[in-house]
Amino acid sequence: MTDVAVKSLVTKSNPVMTHRQILFVIFGLMAGMFLSALDQTIVGTAIRTIGDDLNGLSQQAWVTTAYLILSTIATPIYGKLSDIFGRRPLFIFAIVVFIIGSVAASFSSSMIELAAFRAIQGLGAGGLMSMPLAIMGDILAPRERAKYQGYFLAVFGISSVIGPLVGGLFAGASEILFIAGWRWVFLINVPIGIIALAIVMRFLHIPRQPRHSVRIDWFGAATVIIALVPLLLVAEQGRDWGWSSPISIACYVVGGLGIIAFIIVESIMKDDALIPLKLFRSSTFSMATVIGVFVGFGMFGAMLTLPLYLQLVLGSSPTESGFQLLPMILGLMISSIASGQIISRTGRYRIFPTIGTFFMAAGFFTLTLMKYDTSYWQIAGSMLLIGLGLGQLMQTLTIASQNSVGLRDMGVATSASTFFRQIGGTLGTAVLLSLLFTVMPANLQTNFTDKATLTAALDAALDPTVAQAPENQGIMTKVYDPIVSKVTDGALTQAQDGVNQAKAAAASVVAQQVAAGAIPASAQAQATAAAQAQAITSAAAQIQQELPVAKVASDGTVTLDFSDATARQSFVDTIVPTIIDNASSSSGSSFDNSTMDDTAFLNGADPRLSKPLLTAFNQSTVLVYWVAMFVVLIAFVLTLFFRTPPLRQKSALQEAHDEQRHAEKDAASLEAEAALAAAEAGALVGPTARDEEPAGDAEEDVEPGMTRREYRETHQD
Repeated sequence: MTDVAVKSLVTKSNPVMTHRQILFVIFGLMAGMFLSALDQTIVGTAIRTIGDDLNGLSQQAWVTTAYLILSTIATPIYGKLSDIFGRRPLFIFAIVVFIIGSVAASFSSSMIELAAFRAIQGLGAGGLMSMPLAIMGDILAPRERAKYQGYFLAVFGISSVIGPLVGGLFAGASEILFIAGWRWVFLINVPIGIIALAIVMRFLHIPRQPRHSVRIDWFGAATVIIALVPLLLVAEQGRDWGWSSPISIACYVVGGLGIIAFIIVESIMKDDALIPLKLFRSSTFSMATVIGVFVGFGMFGAMLTLPLYLQLVLGSSPTESGFQLLPMILGLMISSIASGQIISRTGRYRIFPTIGTFFMAAGFFTLTLMKYDTSYWQIAGSMLLIGLGLGQLMQTLTIASQNSVGLRDMGVATSASTFFRQIGGTLGTAVLLSLLFTVMPANLQTNFTDKATLTAALDAALDPTVAQAPENQGIMTKVYDPIVSKVTDGALTQAQDGVNQAKAAAASVVAQQVAAGAIPASAQAQATAAAQAQAITSAAAQIQQELPVAKVASDGTVTLDFSDATARQSFVDTIVPTIIDNASSSSGSSFDNSTMDDTAFLNGADPRLSKPLLTAFNQSTVLVYWVAMFVVLIAFVLTLFFRTPPLRQKSALQEAHDEQRHAEKDAASLEAEAALAAAEAGALVGPTARDEEPAGDAEEDVEPGMTRREYRETHQD
């Protein structure tokens, strides 16, 4: 197909596209969506490796939050600008920015740098996810849109499947072409982005609809930034700052004032607003927006923990965790394609948000039942339920929003729907990950005060064979060496003090005997040595009875030997109650987020050593899933009151074209009637020269050189 042919896919005079033509346009849209969807999933399985390498796993929320903040803010701006200047140039701009951000992210040397470059990626991603939906709203009728969205969701599913797998493969490789493997997670976007850019520039040609106003709501964009950034920052940093600290309170105040200012600005801008408030007059749009916020909160926030859980608790490699996410993707693809076909054939979609939120809530509930040793297949079943729910929600909420507006506001309505869903996702990511790492230290402390868990872990840590094993060196250095040193140093000091006191007492007795004349002064040294040897023997017997792991040398030097399992177990049974009492009486936790900043030490570690940490992570994620479930349940209740009008049969472009034709016909008809009335009025005044023409041309002229019959035939439309 030539460029000319491609550019003629749809015009103002030809708004109806053939199936083949639609596929060409969708091909370009899918290329951009593939890029964005791939990047959303490719980072998930690699984030642990990235966090370990950059020594900042607890800061991973910044990496995801920065991306979501910028993409969220940019989404409505893209929608508004595309309504004014056309979809194609804004879509191309989004791809270019995304590529630049990807290149920069590959050079990150810290988690903060990575977060900044991910923000640039997010600036491009804001257009990559929302604009294809707006373009589809332009060219496809709502009922037909559901059918064609199957192609989109297939791409989304494929990219979501490939993403974790590719991310896992890259993260699992130490180097690829002399570059750290995880950095290819971002570099892979470059060739894909270039291909997507070429496809879009060649095949995507949608005419820009004329607008009477070209005002850009810059104040709206500024106020939405002022509103969102402080609130998202406090959601991420509140656990470190303190939720009631002065800086947190300042964020609350600035964010609240930003929301008020945004509403005022949008009301002043009216139709030119970044998010026109008139959209919320539609109950369908309003309800779809609110449901989208809750669904985004639960989905984005909670789902980020699954790859971490699979790798940390189940011990999966990054590659394996990518494969293990397949049930969720499978469920998403099945339900989305099936619901799309049903919507296309029946035109009804109200039931799908209800069923979708129910499946999501059920999936999160089953995740709350996970234990430290839960089978993967139970988790797979939960992921399948969540995927089945998401597939029914992703397209129906967008279709409902688009179906509530006309062509003029198609872009802004689509972007607004995506915007609020991303707000929910961004808040969910920040809040739930903050919750995860807030409760982690306390859960670690709890597990290290559990008698059975602590006994087994301390017994393993004191076993020389276990402690000196190469695979356990990391966890020993990170976690157990400080505990073991504290325990053994105290016991050793107490035992050594006992021997030293016995030796000193023996020497004192000999000195008294020398002073009394009972022992000659010349024999004092020999007598002292003999007395001290006897004292050491007596002290050693007592010490070994109280401390079986103690070994007392002939010179009185005390060492601890934990090679004997029985003696070691006796020591552990003695010391564990003391450790628990000291930890229980302490006002705070001896652990902090830095404990889990680099989790590489868990790889291959003895299960007895890793169990307290993995159990703590399991307990923390279960709490996250409880919160996600309750949020999605709220969305479920709201869907029961969701009322949706029948889907329109025509696309937005077709409706605009029909309205323009009707307007032109009405104008022509009014013009013809006015001209005819003027001609009849002129005939009443008196005859003209033309009225004197021969009878053969008896029809009166109503315009120079044109008879009334000719006039009527010309203006009959």
